[in-house]
Amino acid sequence: MRSPKLVIIGGVAAGASAAAKARRCDEQAEIVLFEKGPDISYATCGLPYYLSGVIDNRKKLLVATSSFFKRRFNVDVKTRHEVLRIEPAARQILVRDLANGREFVESYDRLVLAPGATPIIPPIPGVDLPIVHTLKTLEDTDRIFASIQAGRPQHAVIVGAGLIGMEMAENLALTGAHVAVVEFLPQILGFLDREMAELACRHAASKGVDFYLGEKVTAIISRDGGHLVQTDQGRELPADLIIMAVGIRPNIGLAREAGLAIGSTGGIVVDEYMRTSVPDIFAAGDCVESRHVVTDRSMLFPMGSAANKQGRAAGANAMGRRLAVKGFTGTVIVKVFEQTVAKTGLSEREALAEGFPVAVSYLGADHHAGYYPGAREMKIKTVAEQASGRLLGAQIIGEQGVDKRIDVLATAIYNRMDQEELIHLDLAYAPPYSSARDPIIVLGALGQNLKAGDWNPITPAVLHEKIRQGGDFVVIDVRTGRELEKTALIPGAIHIPLDDLRNRLAELEPHREAILYCAVGLRSYIGNRLLAMHGFTDVKSLAGGFGCWTFETEPLTAR
Repeated sequence: MRSPKLVIIGGVAAGASAAAKARRCDEQAEIVLFEKGPDISYATCGLPYYLSGVIDNRKKLLVATSSFFKRRFNVDVKTRHEVLRIEPAARQILVRDLANGREFVESYDRLVLAPGATPIIPPIPGVDLPIVHTLKTLEDTDRIFASIQAGRPQHAVIVGAGLIGMEMAENLALTGAHVAVVEFLPQILGFLDREMAELACRHAASKGVDFYLGEKVTAIISRDGGHLVQTDQGRELPADLIIMAVGIRPNIGLAREAGLAIGSTGGIVVDEYMRTSVPDIFAAGDCVESRHVVTDRSMLFPMGSAANKQGRAAGANAMGRRLAVKGFTGTVIVKVFEQTVAKTGLSEREALAEGFPVAVSYLGADHHAGYYPGAREMKIKTVAEQASGRLLGAQIIGEQGVDKRIDVLATAIYNRMDQEELIHLDLAYAPPYSSARDPIIVLGALGQNLKAGDWNPITPAVLHEKIRQGGDFVVIDVRTGRELEKTALIPGAIHIPLDDLRNRLAELEPHREAILYCAVGLRSYIGNRLLAMHGFTDVKSLAGGFGCWTFETEPLTAR
């Protein structure tokens, strides 16, 4: 049987992975890859770190060159070639050579679409000024790098506080620029729950980054030889360099014109084998919809890790294999100065929107044994289905050990584990790496306690609303007197230190709802059990303790 001719539209992560895997599946196939830009494969996620000098050589960003692909994989790579049209009935595409404008037709037996996505440019006055940039390609990076080298901008404004926005905030700050971030949402990193985002925001603010949350950029103007970013709050921010990081949009123009199905998210519809709705056309990367394994809904997941996996499957399946991509938990991780911020699965907000009744737990834990030098605390939040205990999502913030734990939790979520099952995992332990009770194991213990009815958490948001509405309940602060010297009581709370609680039971009514809190949640759980075993019938613990309560009462970090 004759080997098929495979044509791939787009390089970088998905397209290059498809080409390499296709060749490993069929040595005789003709493989042609068209890429509109000058580079076939580069490290998109490393671009911000090159701008600051953390990555000190541009060549390190180049994963593979056209000549490498020809030599290693015998793939005919044609850079600076734009595909104008797909004609599925004729199994051919129309291509323009951008170097000379010549147009020609290329036939195919199988086609892989990997055109990626394009940064969203909001339609505001001044957005076309030379100081305004996006960051998606090496060419974008070169333009920003030239601007930094030429002028060493003193004032940089970043529009958008997602992954790219926060990475750029750090790396532009490292160049010596004063950085301001304007975000339309009331928090940074919108995939996080509010209180977790606030931890990261406060840390970045402590490094000198100004945040203007809940504000919308309305115009970019020139005045007195400089530039100003104007917001809907009447603010004017000086800017020598502006980065638009408000999101990306899948490149689906070719697919739509060719009659491929487009999903509700705006991405190309594919099955688990990366097949589109048109025979012998596959798609992968930022342009496609993906399946979320928790909700079983379609989502856009424009991550290099996903694109590589999808491209590999698309290339293999175009050669007749059946490699499946079964979905994603939506795991993301980002460095924010000295902190690492990560999330997998659903946030509490997302879980509630999906109709899951949830049980939320918070944990503050060192990344390795506290007595071993260098221990750093992590803040961990888990979201579980209330009835079954099934783990739905997790978020972690800390200086060390975050990546290790989020990957364990992502694995647990993919395998539909209950939170209590985490306690049965046999995890590596030695003082330089973990504690005898690793934070993952402690999360499992929390799940066990929840399922056994030994722990009945209440979230800060729910408690805040209960206090607002009033009712017959008592809030008890079980922290020490010394701790109260630094912070106030929750409104209406009484103070009974945990070590005094057993001797002061007579001051409390056994059948009245009691809500206990401490600093992070451990002591309130101990008090919860003490009261329950003394006949108290309705006892709850504030999840996350007073540290999380403050995020419900204090305004989010602003300038």
